[in-house]
Amino acid sequence: MIEPTTNNELGWMLDEVLKVPEACHAILLSADGMLRAHSADIGRDDAERLAAGLSGVQSISRSTAEFCGSPHTPWRQTLIEFAHGYVFLVAAGEGAYLAVSTTEHVDMEAVTYRMHKLVDRLGKELTSPARRDAGSPA
Repeated sequence: MIEPTTNNELGWMLDEVLKVPEACHAILLSADGMLRAHSADIGRDDAERLAAGLSGVQSISRSTAEFCGSPHTPWRQTLIEFAHGYVFLVAAGEGAYLAVSTTEHVDMEAVTYRMHKLVDRLGKELTSPARRDAGSPA
């Protein structure tokens, strides 16, 4: 089982995605909203708050699969558009998600390509299986 890192060991890898012009921040989160890693340009407190919110976004997105024809269609990514930017959220392995924020001037294809390449390259590094209760049975 992979536990959330407290020292941001994977943060340097997320900085790679930010080499796309107009990309701002990147975070890696687990399905239950725990922050796994964040890019250097966002503080831990903000990254933790955003990880919790984005966990809800991916959950809601996955729950709408039947809108595409089948409730069993796997969710792959969500794009959120704001007046001055975007948030890209992609599956990054079992129970792990990669989120990147950008300005409105970003090359959307370039950022999604870079995100998917990062996910491919890191493979099992970016997986976060569901946490198990470590306590003794009641």
